[in-house]
Amino acid sequence: MKVDEMRAASAADLATKLDEAYQELFNLRFQQATGKLANPSRFAVVRKEIAQIKTILRERELAGK
Repeated sequence: MKVDEMRAASAADLATKLDEAYQELFNLRFQQATGKLANPSRFAVVRKEIAQIKTILRERELAGK
């Protein structure tokens, strides 16, 4: 999901995407611990996605005040 699409999404959609990203990060960590991680660069992508979503949610929170 691109940043423009994230900004157009509702807060509920972003919250869902955030939960999914955290779940994927957990799964990646589990795969790494068991030695079955196929793509270690996915860590950075998922962490960046989490940061982008949290930033957009925070911007909306500050704009509402």
